[in-house]
This record gives sequence, C-alpha cells and structure tokens, in this order.
Amino acid sequence: MISVDTKKREQLGRLPMAGREWRPRGQPVEVEDHHFFFSGPDVEQAIPYGIYDLAADTGWVNVGVDHDTSAFAVASIRRWWHARGRADYPHATRLLITADAGGSNSYRYRAWKAELADLASETGLAITVCHFPPGTSKWNKIEHRLFSFITMNWRAKPLVSYQVIIDLISATTTKTGLRVVCELDDSLYPKGVVVSDEQLAAINIVRADFHGEWNYTIKPFNRSDGAVDP
Repeated sequence: MISVDTKKREQLGRLPMAGREWRPRGQPVEVEDHHFFFSGPDVEQAIPYGIYDLAADTGWVNVGVDHDTSAFAVASIRRWWHARGRADYPHATRLLITADAGGSNSYRYRAWKAELADLASETGLAITVCHFPPGTSKWNKIEHRLFSFITMNWRAKPLVSYQVIIDLISATTTKTGLRVVCELDDSLYPKGVVVSDEQLAAINIVRADFHGEWNYTIKPFNRSDGAVDP
C-alpha cells in the first residue's frame, strides 16, 4: 500500500526559502532579493513526485524536470516498483494506491488510468486506486509522513541545483525510522497527450460499489494472448 502525490514545484536558484537555520555569526547565506522577478519558462524547476510505503515507513521521491503529467506520475510509481517495491514485496499480486482527487493523478484523467493499465500489464499487479474526495487531501498519509519532513529538512536552504535537492531529500529521516531515496528523472513528459474512447474502453477497470469514480481496480492483461486476467 502506497500513498502518492506531487510536492510543490520548486524553482532552482539562490532564492529565499521559508524557515530558519543556525549559522555562524556573520556568515549568512546570501540569496537573491525580489525572487519573483526570476520566474518564467527559462527558469529550471524541480517537480518532486513522492511515493510513501505505509508499512515500511519509507519514501521514494522522483524529481522531474519537465511537466507534472499523468505519465510522469505513473513513471514515478514504476521506478519505485522496480527499485524497491518488487524487492520488498516479491510475492505481491496487488498494489493499493491512495491519491488525491486532482493533480497529475486526478481521477478525472484518462491518461492516469491508461498509464496505470500499462503498469498493471507490465508488472502483473492488480492496481487498486482510492482517491480522497475533493477537499480532503490533507488526510493523504504522504503529506504528514513524508513531505512535511522534507520541508523541515531543507528549511532556509536555497535550492541551487538538482543535486542539492536530491541530497536534501535523501537525507530526510525521523526518529521513528523514516528513510527516503531520491532520484532525478530527466525524461520529457509532454502535455496534451490524448487518450481516445477506444483506448479508454480497452482498460479493464472494475469500479467499486461505493463511489466507483474514486475507487476502482485496474487489472492486468495476460502478456501471452492479450486476454484480461479474471
């Protein structure tokens, strides 16, 4: 069971960060003033997509550099599965994902479901998704068991490069045992990818009786003959 979400997009540069940190007297960290003037399409940005494993109390963060799309969200889950999930749960046949109702993993997005269908067929996992209703995303475990500690760990530290972001996220720990792995994803995830009615109809979605638009299972296809697993 994993909890997923995209953390706030961050601009790279010597920009002020919220919070305070002890520094030697007379050695403050210098940052740019009026940083809002430096925003724009040419400014490098980091998009941290997080996967939090509730049972293991471990985090995986995929830092994207392009767009926060459904393809990027599922690619992040895929990278977690190949790097950690299948090793930690070698006999797993199902994967439960809790996610917000909006964002790149929105229950409304066809691309989200189509990408998950590809992941299900690739891994052989039946993927169940439970979306939090609109306005209740604060209950998503990743918010206060992973993202909040990352924010505390990089408080007052300018995010001057991708390596700094990766190092700060990877160094996030808690007294209860949280450990985090972070990687850079420099792949491109273009916007505007259209999933046709035919592609959507081909996805084997089993909707729950209770709010099936928010709670559903996507079952894999059999790789040998293309048949849907029962």
